[in-house]
Amino acid sequence: MDFSQLRAEAERFAARHEQEIVSDIARLVAVKSVRGTPEPGAPFGPGPRAALREGLALAAERGLAAEDLEVMGRAFVPGTGTKTVGMIAHLDVVPEGSGWDTDPYLLTEREGWLLGRGVADDKGPAVLALWAAKFFADLPQRPRHGIEVLLGTAEETGMEDLSSYLASHPAPDFAFTPDAAFPVCNGEKGGFGGEFVSGPLDGVLRDFEGGLAANVVPDHAFAVVALPAEKLPAAEGITVTAVSGGARLEATGIAAHASAPEGSRSAIGMIASYLLENQLAAGKERAALELIRDLAISCDGALLGIAARDDVFTPLTIIGGQIRMEDGALIQNLDCRYPTSITGDEITERLSQRAAAAGMVLRGVRVNPPFYIAPDAPPILALRSTYHDLTGKSDAPFTMGGGTYARHLPCAVSFGVEEEGLEHPPFVGRIHGANEGFPRKKLLDGLVIFICALGRLMEIDL
Repeated sequence: MDFSQLRAEAERFAARHEQEIVSDIARLVAVKSVRGTPEPGAPFGPGPRAALREGLALAAERGLAAEDLEVMGRAFVPGTGTKTVGMIAHLDVVPEGSGWDTDPYLLTEREGWLLGRGVADDKGPAVLALWAAKFFADLPQRPRHGIEVLLGTAEETGMEDLSSYLASHPAPDFAFTPDAAFPVCNGEKGGFGGEFVSGPLDGVLRDFEGGLAANVVPDHAFAVVALPAEKLPAAEGITVTAVSGGARLEATGIAAHASAPEGSRSAIGMIASYLLENQLAAGKERAALELIRDLAISCDGALLGIAARDDVFTPLTIIGGQIRMEDGALIQNLDCRYPTSITGDEITERLSQRAAAAGMVLRGVRVNPPFYIAPDAPPILALRSTYHDLTGKSDAPFTMGGGTYARHLPCAVSFGVEEEGLEHPPFVGRIHGANEGFPRKKLLDGLVIFICALGRLMEIDL
């Protein structure tokens, strides 16, 4: 069928199955699929495993051939040729955190917005991918290329699921992940992770914990100090309560994703700053807290000597998502997204020097180089033209600091379902934050876009 016919059929399909689509999203949202302790048959814990079982059940109920590969799920629509187009989404989520106005694991609708953990990232889009595949499975003739839907379970925590899958299965010839925004993301910054670790500290700190995920600016942290609570001054965003042997400091900040930390406020940094500004730490403890503070307040890396920018990506960002104490030592993780003007080796060298100056070490370094696909590559043009023809918008492809499955595949991009500039009402939060939500209508629009984009991809050689 031609594009206008495909569009009309896709719109009727989305409207006809709207309530089923929302119900499928609700079933996935109901599963708390935060990574947990590995179990037999559940390498990333029982939550992601339960979500995968539910996702594969949805695929089977929609008439798709579904395969459980333990680390990932796979649904497939055979084509007439040997090439395959993939859609890869994830069913794991970051912890819900605090500040929700609704149950994060009960899909709630308010004023046309669906609310719940994973609605936007990435359970809602995963359901759309399954329904887009069903559209082609229900056609009387096979598509030119096979269509593969991959459902991941560890995207938020290292993507070992995809690495394991690719070790024994071929990658799609072209794939997109509905884990970003329209029109198309054709490049991702490099990713750098690690930990700053101190030696045992003999100071006022007895405990220091904060953060729910490595890739989220923490909005809550606490510290226990061996100081009398009545002598500690008040401070904005910090509460002080007396506990046995000292005082407990609790900080409330503003969460944000590690790829876009602007406007956030690290609760870890708030506590570190409080202890430093009130001269409550000295010696090695003070030096370690100064580094932790600089990491928290310098999202561009300037205070750490790694600020960088180029002509392709936005400037470097870095956060410290989680902190803990073990045997008197502070362990602060870090998550850096970097452009092409600096390398992972350079970041390692500079942060190691900065850590040494603070009496700490940098350990557990992980590096993923940046990737970029030319905006005029045929599959990219197919996605761009589809988005333009359906929306009338001519937005250019973009790059981002977020990391998706696309970076681990030989030819892949991010495509939808968010939109730049989409205004959120006050009761709706962002991904990885409280009150995560997405408009019902935009999800259905996304399904139409996915179906039509797949149709366009069938017309080109992969």
